[in-house]
Amino acid sequence: MKKIVLLLTLLLIFSLAGSALAEREIICSSTTSTENSGLFGYILPIFEKKTGIKVKVVARGTGAAIEMGKRGDADVAFVHAKEQELKAVEEGFFVNRHDVMYNDFVIIGPPDDPAKINGMKSAAEALKKISDASATFVSRGDNSGTHTKELSLWKKAGLEPKRQTWYLEVGQGMEKTQRIANEKRAYTLTDRGTWLATKDKDKLEMVIVLEGDPALFNQYGVMAVNPEKHKHVKYNEAMEFITWLISKEGQAAIAFFKEPLGNQLFYPNEE
Repeated sequence: MKKIVLLLTLLLIFSLAGSALAEREIICSSTTSTENSGLFGYILPIFEKKTGIKVKVVARGTGAAIEMGKRGDADVAFVHAKEQELKAVEEGFFVNRHDVMYNDFVIIGPPDDPAKINGMKSAAEALKKISDASATFVSRGDNSGTHTKELSLWKKAGLEPKRQTWYLEVGQGMEKTQRIANEKRAYTLTDRGTWLATKDKDKLEMVIVLEGDPALFNQYGVMAVNPEKHKHVKYNEAMEFITWLISKEGQAAIAFFKEPLGNQLFYPNEE
């Protein structure tokens, strides 16, 4: 009888321990660029070792990532469309938003540059030349942070490219969009992190044809899902993740992350 009681006690202890471990996992809705670049593969093991909290990343376009948090299907969002983020905070869906890091967007295209935009300084003017030349442009078309930036540049250029024969919306993440643009010898807008991390791996023949316009600045932010909206979210663990990301250790981890050739992909800038 004593052996049975002991066995049941041990089983209960292991069950409770398993439950405790399961609770130390959060879901992070994030962008395809942070996933494609390899950033999470580098920084998450550091965070998990320090805190014991596992982070399950669900990578999709920023718009979808924010909606995921709004529904309570994530505990924290790590995205890059600041206006959308601030609006979601104002609406009460998220709390404790912080800038975390930045890089920039670039326009890539075929080496022969049919629209002749190489050397231009204005991304909006470059898009106008692409339109004038009816050169193929591949858009993510997925309400991501990159797509949002692209649409703002078309608006700045005074153009509406939708339904134009040369404008192709693919509804894909950044890496797949790059590959499609490469196959079609087309232009596209991408974030520098994904470009540097994948161009050699995917054997892309494209080149950067425009960079350096201040309008191409790409800010990333993190925010916790509001527990007052969704009681089940793991707010405390989400805040541990956010606190670590904006700490000296987290910011250093982001700065130290580089692609194989040594290029830095993201620059920490916690406020």
